[in-house]
Amino acid sequence: MNKQLKALTRTIFGMFAVLFVSVTMIQFVFADELRDNEHNQRTIKNSYKIERGSILVDGNPIAFSTPTDDSYRFQRQYVDGPMYAPITGYFSRRQGMTGLESVMNSDLSGLSGSQFFTRIMRTITGEDPQGSSVETTIDPAAQLAAWEAMTGYQGAAIALDYETGKVLAMVSRPSYDPNLLSLNNDGEVIANYAELEGDPSDPLFNRTIGGDLYHPGSTYKLLTAAAAIENGTATPESTFANPASLQLPQSSAVMTNAWNGACGDGGATTTLMQAITQSCNIPIAELAMSMDRDAVPEMARAFGFEQDLTIPLSVTPSVSPNPTDQAQTAIASIGQLAVRATPLQMAMVSAGIANDGVVMAPQLVERVITPDLRTEQPFEAIEFATPISSATASQLQRMMQQVVEAPDGSGRLARIEGARVGAKTGTAENGENESGGPRPDTLWFTGYAELDGKKVAVAVVIENGGGPEHDFAGLSSQLPVAVGTQIMEAVLYQ
Repeated sequence: MNKQLKALTRTIFGMFAVLFVSVTMIQFVFADELRDNEHNQRTIKNSYKIERGSILVDGNPIAFSTPTDDSYRFQRQYVDGPMYAPITGYFSRRQGMTGLESVMNSDLSGLSGSQFFTRIMRTITGEDPQGSSVETTIDPAAQLAAWEAMTGYQGAAIALDYETGKVLAMVSRPSYDPNLLSLNNDGEVIANYAELEGDPSDPLFNRTIGGDLYHPGSTYKLLTAAAAIENGTATPESTFANPASLQLPQSSAVMTNAWNGACGDGGATTTLMQAITQSCNIPIAELAMSMDRDAVPEMARAFGFEQDLTIPLSVTPSVSPNPTDQAQTAIASIGQLAVRATPLQMAMVSAGIANDGVVMAPQLVERVITPDLRTEQPFEAIEFATPISSATASQLQRMMQQVVEAPDGSGRLARIEGARVGAKTGTAENGENESGGPRPDTLWFTGYAELDGKKVAVAVVIENGGGPEHDFAGLSSQLPVAVGTQIMEAVLYQ
């Protein structure tokens, strides 16, 4: 009997111990994470009891709360909602939270641990509770330029200060109006959300950092060149055989350049410099196959592929799998096959090259401002990685600048008066449609520019070959280059 009582006592004690640990973890360790969960309806309902802080761009609110006469007391409102939707997200009593509204919820709702004493003081003085405001790093001129330049296209554009990592612009099209989801009328919100969710163009996706990702196409050649130069396999002047077509090893596939001819002047050989300048496929594939099979994917990972990243919005990792044979090595080296990337990732590639080999961690939040105007969590420039040496970066800069400056450069339309500009274009194929015909290409541009101390790196992606206005077949050297150039000019010419 005593043995049974001891066993029962130990079991009960063990259960109490497990319960104690569980409660401790929930109340102290995971409290902030659970409170910030976008599906936590209690947090959302509690947030309506206070005046939620604003989200700011250059000191001006783009998301703020206004008093109402209903039981909810406040309603969230958004200025230029569709333009800033990828940044703010939405705050909805019915649908939850996304974007900065979600990841910065503790600060915006005044519930973060750092605001504990502020809450006490406002209670003592009888002031109404109020959340902190979040100042973003967004440059309003760059954001507007990106938004207007992407009018009529489906895709995304992003700009970074490549020296600090600040996100200067983030545009995703098509977009949506967060005001439609922040109403205090549940019926209207449900109907509006259903319409957005059912839209085949996926307006709720933030294409700059997520969604289904894109084949990066020829913009990925920068990483192939970076791997070769960094490991000593090649220099910009290295030469390669220059056929008009290349039978891939142990495969029935034949690779060609976009124009079905040889690279450059059509001579027997060509250089890495010319291959990048004109965006030739075959020399890049030959270069990739001359290296270790994993060299290019490893370089991609060094720049951020397949790494978890928050800005503080969560970023879908770009992918660059290791190829299993030489044919895959060749195809992956030009940004096809299973290689996929976000526009943010390709902007980070250009940013790292422009910044002499140092990739700065992208950041969307400048600072948090408490109700008593104290600054919390001020922005700090943080190094993300140093994937290449400054010597390698210098050679890549030289090649990217040739893309813009050479008469036959694929990015020559990106020239900006007085500025140092480097670029790379890309056209990614997307396989066949249900009828067996080719799907429209994905068009890319990435690059950087510097003028009078102002520095910017960009990436632009346009889906469906530019859409119906361009017969789904726009050229990579035209549409995204024009968008990227407008964004860079907006940053440089302020």
